[in-house]
Amino acid sequence: MSTSWKLTGFAPKAAVQEALLTHDALEEWDYNLVISGREIAEDKPDDWVLEAWYPAQPGDEQTQALAQLFSGIPPSFTTEQLADADWLTLSQQGVEPIHAGRFYVHTPDHAPDPAKVNLVIPASQAFGTGQHETTAGCLKILHTMRSGGVAARNIADIGTGTGLLAFAAMKLWPSALATASDIDPVCTGVVEDNAALNGMKMGAKTGALTMVIADGMEHPLLKARGPFDVLLANILAGPLVDLAPSFAEAITPGGHLVLAGLLTQQEPDVRRAYRRQGFRLSARLINGDWSILWLRKRR
Repeated sequence: MSTSWKLTGFAPKAAVQEALLTHDALEEWDYNLVISGREIAEDKPDDWVLEAWYPAQPGDEQTQALAQLFSGIPPSFTTEQLADADWLTLSQQGVEPIHAGRFYVHTPDHAPDPAKVNLVIPASQAFGTGQHETTAGCLKILHTMRSGGVAARNIADIGTGTGLLAFAAMKLWPSALATASDIDPVCTGVVEDNAALNGMKMGAKTGALTMVIADGMEHPLLKARGPFDVLLANILAGPLVDLAPSFAEAITPGGHLVLAGLLTQQEPDVRRAYRRQGFRLSARLINGDWSILWLRKRR
């Protein structure tokens, strides 16, 4: 326990969500500065707050980093000292559990649900976007796939972040070979820590997860382990369009692709890119402002 600090800025929902997307796309970020976005109250769905936690007194550098996430006029950020507090635990307080299909995803400060498949994901260096709608949508699609009889022997989670979707897929298909990747090197330690927290094995054998750092599909291990029969990618619309040819090469005929991180208005461009690569739509889920797509490659 130690003194920590919180920065708070209020803005409309669209502005905060855009700031969170901008944060996700950054390759360089001070990961001591953990951010989260949420609505202020259920009866005010368009009024949001961007919160950030820092383990030392923040200065102009931290405030400017937050302000630069906004394309328009940024909110005014207030700084609050939080005495004798665990800053990481405080950053989790705005992170509510996710109920999605058979899954219950929660931070360590929430009790497990004995009737669900529990996944514990603490706030961390690869967490803090607050975009639970995309994550929950992917989990629901995975639940639907498994309930519909989809068999997965070889799984990949591209842009894994905390490892959550990879862990969920491994829970559904425990005998599969599983590979996760991210462009951010910090994710290796985050995924390993979260695997231990959830009792998931790391390693190269079936039933275990192998983690690599890669830009898209550009890694020898991803190429060697493919083709995959289930590939997950919860990233951003632009990279999803760019990666369509690479994903098509990496998926077996008849294989399954789950795409997320795209706003509903971005869906036509993404679907068009994958239709050109021989994918057809199996299902789509709208969760808030976000589209989650389940595509299948032609045999």
